[in-house]
Amino acid sequence: MSPERYVLSMIESNEYEKVLETLYNKSLILENVSDFHPVLGFWYFDALAHLDYTISLFAYNPDSPRNLLSREFLKFRTDEAQKEPYSRFGRFMVWLKTEHPEEYEKYPLFIQNIYDPNNIASYRSFRITLDPDSRQPIPSQVLRVMVDETFDKAYLASVYKGSTIAGYYTDYCSMN
Repeated sequence: MSPERYVLSMIESNEYEKVLETLYNKSLILENVSDFHPVLGFWYFDALAHLDYTISLFAYNPDSPRNLLSREFLKFRTDEAQKEPYSRFGRFMVWLKTEHPEEYEKYPLFIQNIYDPNNIASYRSFRITLDPDSRQPIPSQVLRVMVDETFDKAYLASVYKGSTIAGYYTDYCSMN
C-alpha cells in the first residue's frame, strides 16, 4: 500500500471520529437543562467540554479551527471555575466521596478520578489525562464509556435542582 493510500485509509477509519459521532448522536432533548442546578450544571457541561476536546484532539489536527475554538472556550471556563460559587466543586467532590459515597458513585468514573486527590487523573492542557506518565492515547473504547457515563440517567438526574446531590451541595456550602 502506498503511503498516500495508507494515510487516506487512516483518515477514513479514524476510530476517534466514531467516538465523536457517538457523542454528537447523544441528546439532552428529554432533559430540561434550564432546571439543572447552576453549579452542578456548570460542572456537567465543563466535563462534557473537556471530553469533547480530548476526543477531538485524537480525531483531528490539534491546530484545526475546531480544536482552537474549543481551547479558547475552555480557557474561559477555567477562569470561571476559579470564581464563586464554582470554585468549591473540587472540595465538594472530596467531601461527597467521604460522606455520601452512594451519591458520589453516580458521577462518571473519569470525573471521580479527576477530583480524587489520591488519583493521578487530571485535566492537562484542557484534555483528560488518566495517567500523566503514559505516552499512549486513551483508547477509543475508554472514551466511548466516558461518553456513555456522561449521559447516564442517574447521573443526569443528580445534576438537577432539587436532586439529592444538589441538596448535599447546598449543605456543604453552608458548612464551608
